[in-house]
Amino acid sequence: MRMLKTTLVSLVALGAFLLAGAYVTRMKPDGATAAAPAVAMMAMPVPVTPVVKKTLPIYLDYPARIESIRNIALQARVSGYIDAQPAVDGADVKAGDLLYKIDPRDLQAALDQANAQAQRDAASLEYARVNFNRGEELVKSGFVAKDAYDQRASAMHQAEAALALDHASIRAAELNLGYTEIRAPFAGRLGRNQAAKGALVGPASGALNTLVELDPIYVSFNPSESDLAEIQQARAAGKVEAEITASGEGRPRYKGELTFLDNVVDRTTGTIAARATVSNSDFALLPGQYVRVRLHIRDQPDALMAPQAALGSSQMGKYLYVVGASDKVEMRLVTLGPQDGELVSVVKGLSEGDRIIVGNLQKVGPGAPVQPLPAKERSGS
Repeated sequence: MRMLKTTLVSLVALGAFLLAGAYVTRMKPDGATAAAPAVAMMAMPVPVTPVVKKTLPIYLDYPARIESIRNIALQARVSGYIDAQPAVDGADVKAGDLLYKIDPRDLQAALDQANAQAQRDAASLEYARVNFNRGEELVKSGFVAKDAYDQRASAMHQAEAALALDHASIRAAELNLGYTEIRAPFAGRLGRNQAAKGALVGPASGALNTLVELDPIYVSFNPSESDLAEIQQARAAGKVEAEITASGEGRPRYKGELTFLDNVVDRTTGTIAARATVSNSDFALLPGQYVRVRLHIRDQPDALMAPQAALGSSQMGKYLYVVGASDKVEMRLVTLGPQDGELVSVVKGLSEGDRIIVGNLQKVGPGAPVQPLPAKERSGS
């Protein structure tokens, strides 16, 4: 019984102590003491970062498709049997590389025949000239009639024409013989072969293969007419750089230049055809591939940047928590601009000297006291 009374007295004393804890004594200047209210809330430690001020590149971003600058069908210009295919299917070739070899024996024989014909007609021309020159002296003395002399002149001119025709036949035969070797007109990549070794091919047999130029390459896209003024202004100021991001990649890996802007706007879509020329030395970009292209149209100086991770969203819009007066949280509704990596530009709602709260965002609210952590502590946390 005595133990129970002792416990009740202890509980009453503890309650009185807790009620008295709402006030603490403080010393007045004259030495007297007075009651003072205790701190109602503990300040929440929060990591903060200053507003970043930088020159921000402004881009226009579009979906795009890769197109080849040159894409040709390789076709035989003379008839014959495929003798060899030195370059395999899908090979990367250089300009001048031998791709197909057609059996040249028939065409070599035609060239030899043309050369022999030329030699025979050259001999005939030589005799016709000698005969004409002899008749030129004889016609003056009257030993040769004028009609006979004219016949000699005609024979000489016919022999000259025959020899000229032979030389043209030789050139044609040489061209045809050269066509038995199909070489790459430019550097690129071969497609799938359509004519096996031993197949009879000719001008009417269809394409043997295709050759596509891959470096440089076109990136085609369609800006809206609302972006047209900005693009034209950027072109007037100088070269417009283009950055290409391939599918599955997070950052641009290829760079080029805007080289074409069409002269009409499509009435049905309200867009205009545009094209950038991009270096593709590793042949990684292929025609028909979908990519994203962004045009660097200008730079915006003194842009205020904030971490995207610090942004919150409500019915009123996007907001940031900043450390305000007396280290209390202030909620700032912000208007956002272009992004740059992990940062986003803030067009309205932020000042250069603000400290942005970037952590413990779920544990603070407007008006809550906070303890800003210096950058050293944030980096080590």
